[in-house]
Amino acid sequence: MSLELLISQTIRAMALQSDCQLFEATFEKLVTELTEKDLTDPALADASIRLREIMVYNVARGKKNRGLSVIGSLRELLPPSQLSQEIVQKALVVGWCIEMVQGFFLMADDIMDDSVTRRGQPCWYKKDGIGLDAINDTLLLEASLYRLLCRHCRDQPYYVHLLELFNEAIFQTELGQTLDLLTATPGHVDLNKFTMERYKAIVKYKTAFYSFYLPVGAAMYMAGIYSKEEHNNAKHILLELGEFFQIQDDYLDCYGDPAVTGKIGTDIQDNKCSWLVVKALEIMTPKQKSELQACYGHSDEASVSKVKALYYMLQMPSLYHRYEEESYERLQKLIACHAGNLPQSIFLNFAKKIYKRKK
Repeated sequence: MSLELLISQTIRAMALQSDCQLFEATFEKLVTELTEKDLTDPALADASIRLREIMVYNVARGKKNRGLSVIGSLRELLPPSQLSQEIVQKALVVGWCIEMVQGFFLMADDIMDDSVTRRGQPCWYKKDGIGLDAINDTLLLEASLYRLLCRHCRDQPYYVHLLELFNEAIFQTELGQTLDLLTATPGHVDLNKFTMERYKAIVKYKTAFYSFYLPVGAAMYMAGIYSKEEHNNAKHILLELGEFFQIQDDYLDCYGDPAVTGKIGTDIQDNKCSWLVVKALEIMTPKQKSELQACYGHSDEASVSKVKALYYMLQMPSLYHRYEEESYERLQKLIACHAGNLPQSIFLNFAKKIYKRKK
């Protein structure tokens, strides 16, 4: 390794560590801003306390990859001389707004999936005294992120672009969730719906857009990149990365260690159109499909075990690991072809971060 490359990698590692520290330090300031500076009416004291609890429990404890991707991408797009303290701080705020998007989606998703744990702790709605009041909590969290965007970015030329981007990302995700729910009807298993075409549509809209394009698109707007062509190039790569990520998620739901992933997988019980069941249906015999039909979507342990036994017979783990290697190579080629004027490092950093991840 050349000395120049070693120095470059060391500087990048130091910047990443610094960004993590700055990001963490920003959170409490934003919570205080939302709860103490905004909600000054004494009559709202209880609501202020509740919002703080929602933020700390559902936003602060995630991996924060989406939020950190804003400042990380911005560092790739702008030279250090243009990264003023002000723009770094705004990038940290926008990053936390994306973490709030992630937070309210997960809160709602856990209710709809009847999930038990999230990030190694009970789902928010499962906490004593919360229940379905969590529905209003998701709305409160969503509304709060727009207050932060307004306060910190309203005077910037990219503000309207950010608003449109957040609105579009949230709408796309909700469309994806709609497809997911319509495909996984509780109490009614229709394996004919579990096609790769439907799976890819769910993934594109439910996961890829807000998880991958939203943070990078936000950084591009903040860097003054408004070209539709460049945003489309980035989106083309990032949606593929999002598909790769979701397939990993589906695999970890079944085969991941809950002590590492922080959640107990429920895709089989929830009748989910996951990559595993879609791929299994492509290669299983009619008899195996009949067995799957009898067990899939049932929450009893015996049924879940039978589905996993079918996966084992079909060598799904080996099929997945083969897919992971092929997909990673394909992504590298896609990045080389479509990055255009954008630094390839933005996309390669994403790919390396999620390749062979365990949680």
